[in-house]
Amino acid sequence: VSNGSGLKDARITDLLVFGFLQSCSSNSFQAELEALGYELPVQDHLWEDHEDELQTDGSRASRFHAQRIEADSESEEDLIQNLARQLAQIGDSMDRSIPPRLVNHLAMQFMNPNLLEEDRRRHLATALEQLMQTCPADLEQEKATLVLTMLLAKKVADHTPSLLRDVFRTTVNFINQNLLTYVRNLARNMD
Repeated sequence: VSNGSGLKDARITDLLVFGFLQSCSSNSFQAELEALGYELPVQDHLWEDHEDELQTDGSRASRFHAQRIEADSESEEDLIQNLARQLAQIGDSMDRSIPPRLVNHLAMQFMNPNLLEEDRRRHLATALEQLMQTCPADLEQEKATLVLTMLLAKKVADHTPSLLRDVFRTTVNFINQNLLTYVRNLARNMD
């Protein structure tokens, strides 16, 4: 993108996928998600005020408080977080329609250290094609694709939490490559 919106688009997609994963009703990858939050370019917005408390058993309990930096960023971030929550609710309702064997197969593909990013996106696209056939008819195709893409990321991370970083990056790249205009329009229409 030559108009300078590339970084903003990447930030929106990072926020959207991260917010979706945070908002899903259940996950077994909370520690990995918190670590990922620190690595994202949007980390100042996500984890700015982080407090650790030493517990009696010697472990640390962490509390995260979202703190905004600028008014523009705040409103944009809030819009994206609200959108992510709405999409996660849709995803939660579709969660049971994803066959475990499909998730197992996709997780196995992501575990292959020799697999290129392009191959990962291709495997994700193949899994999505299979799932789109089971989508509710009343859900528009682009929204269904977006929700199922992020839901597959959640399911793979639930299956194998150590894959969260890889599946997150592939999901963001897939969305940026295939659904970016739709995501921009969704975010714009949230105003």
